[in-house]
Amino acid sequence: MSAYDQAVGGALKLKGVCNKIKKKKEKNKKRYLTKVLENVKTSTNCSGKDKPILKVDRRTKAEIAFEKAKENKAAEKIFEKASKTHKERIIEFNRQLDALTEHFDIPKK
Repeated sequence: MSAYDQAVGGALKLKGVCNKIKKKKEKNKKRYLTKVLENVKTSTNCSGKDKPILKVDRRTKAEIAFEKAKENKAAEKIFEKASKTHKERIIEFNRQLDALTEHFDIPKK
């Protein structure tokens, strides 16, 4: 006989608390996503024919100009990187390292 044979098993019973506690059920995500996809498919194909959906551009002129400038800068960066060879990039990197201060070098004793 061990010391734990006399212990009572089971869940704790608290005074004043209802014995039946309902746990929240987890939603089945896969089922939910399939329902949403079905609803989207049925809403777009109401008439049975594939009609192109017209999108309204609600951006301001400034937003459109900003995005164009952003695309142009990205294209320039890509062109700049593509125009240099690996050797030229290494030479430029070495020039940058030479221009740095020697603050972080190990001092000689």
